[in-house]
Amino acid sequence: MQSLLHFSEDPTIEVFVPHIPATANPEDRKPMVWAVDDGHAPGFWFPRHCPRACCWANDRPLSDIGRTLLGMGAVNRMHAIETVWLDRMRACTMYVYRFDPAPFAVYNRDAGYYATTETVRPLSVEPIGDLLALHANAGIELRIVPKLWPVIDAIVASGLDFSIIRKANALPR
Repeated sequence: MQSLLHFSEDPTIEVFVPHIPATANPEDRKPMVWAVDDGHAPGFWFPRHCPRACCWANDRPLSDIGRTLLGMGAVNRMHAIETVWLDRMRACTMYVYRFDPAPFAVYNRDAGYYATTETVRPLSVEPIGDLLALHANAGIELRIVPKLWPVIDAIVASGLDFSIIRKANALPR
């Protein structure tokens, strides 16, 4: 592993200090610095607070729901956001911070999450460019939907691997 990544709209972070996220589960109430591996990075190509549902193919045969989610666009990965977030997605300037993986340990392998209790300095920071173009260039279908909940329900029922982030910020059911 060459480096671990952290995405932020703030390009001025010089030191990452362990903290407890407001959204942390009770068992996760330990100050940490979080990072993600390259394979799971596309799930963070969004404004920070943007609710999103992401799913991708795995080694299991696609269910009917899985074919509906991935098959129509002939892709292996699909992301969805609500229409109300589209303008913010277009306007967002996102930066990627790269870390030496040495102080980090796997936190959740399936999600690609790594964490450390140490204060760390990034190796580099750079803008990642147009978020819509990133999706297109990576062959990821980005769906813009009026409400995210039907997509979330379909993804959970599909048998696909998935990540659902910031769902508390989604429009109500």
